[in-house]
Amino acid sequence: MAFWSVREELSQANRLRRSYYELLRDELDQQLIQHALIDSYSNFRNRKVKYPFVEKRELKPRARIPDLEYECQNVFLVVFVEDTIPSENKKYIRFFDVNKTTKANLLQSKTLPLADKIDRNQKFLDSAHFSNFLKILLPVDYALLIQRNPAGKARSRYSLSHFHVRIDWPIADAAEDLARSLKYISKDLFEKGDKYAEDIQKKFFEFYGLPLMVGGRRTAAIVAAQYMKRIPCISTIYAGSSESRALLRISERGPSRSVLMKFTAAEMEKIAEENNMALQTFKKNYVVAREKKSGICIFQATYSPTNQSRFPDGGKLRDLKPDLSWLTIGGQHLLPKPGVWKRPPIPLNVIYT
Repeated sequence: MAFWSVREELSQANRLRRSYYELLRDELDQQLIQHALIDSYSNFRNRKVKYPFVEKRELKPRARIPDLEYECQNVFLVVFVEDTIPSENKKYIRFFDVNKTTKANLLQSKTLPLADKIDRNQKFLDSAHFSNFLKILLPVDYALLIQRNPAGKARSRYSLSHFHVRIDWPIADAAEDLARSLKYISKDLFEKGDKYAEDIQKKFFEFYGLPLMVGGRRTAAIVAAQYMKRIPCISTIYAGSSESRALLRISERGPSRSVLMKFTAAEMEKIAEENNMALQTFKKNYVVAREKKSGICIFQATYSPTNQSRFPDGGKLRDLKPDLSWLTIGGQHLLPKPGVWKRPPIPLNVIYT
């Protein structure tokens, strides 16, 4: 039961827009991996603080994440939409004239290190200065909204249209929406009692790969991801979190988490050999930093729904079984460094080893 149209169902114009969106998203993935992981690692090193690598067990679908906040970790929330969010959604996704990325609004925001010379084109993703503009706005509280620019009729231009965007949809409403779409309730979250409603809310977090008591940005990310299903296009939510030391990415394919992982010299040699690659080639394309003889790489875990978290085959109402998992590991890969052009991600099974 997809809320968005697959490519084969789109007009030629919208297929082109989808291609363009995906191209820009690939670029955004790279920028946000750099900011969330590599730049954060540099922050720790510059302050001579030991980097808290994520343990493999923290990447398991139902794992608990230590609730320590690390101030050297870059945090942010970005909502990237394939189309334009209609204005009737402003009640829950708070984007108004007052938080548009206009020169006047940006200069009014005292927290931003912006010079008076603001180039009005830098908010467009195809602008040469977009990545600098994005970097300046990422630390701003709440979310950044990137959407199609409705004025550009000739082609789909995307811009960072709003900053300081609050996601104001209640968690209970988001959990109810998910449970209804998966046929665990017919109408109301509390129709089967308080305990059932509580279990559904726990499962809502699990559906997006998070433990129940997580911090504000990640909670806002999954609420936004669920809300965006009301808009018939694809969207991608990115959250950088100071507790998880990870980049959470939620798209039409589900959630993924990217983290930094340390490998010994022997482990790197083994990975290179298994992938018919010279060790030097591996280090050049996949190692983002060194610690003595160890190499630090970007590891990404992608998660897939189980039968419990898919629309049921017969489409009939069913009962929730809280003990059954809603997520499984869909893929494990070492990602090439941002900017590496010719090398693909390397499949690598580490979570359950």
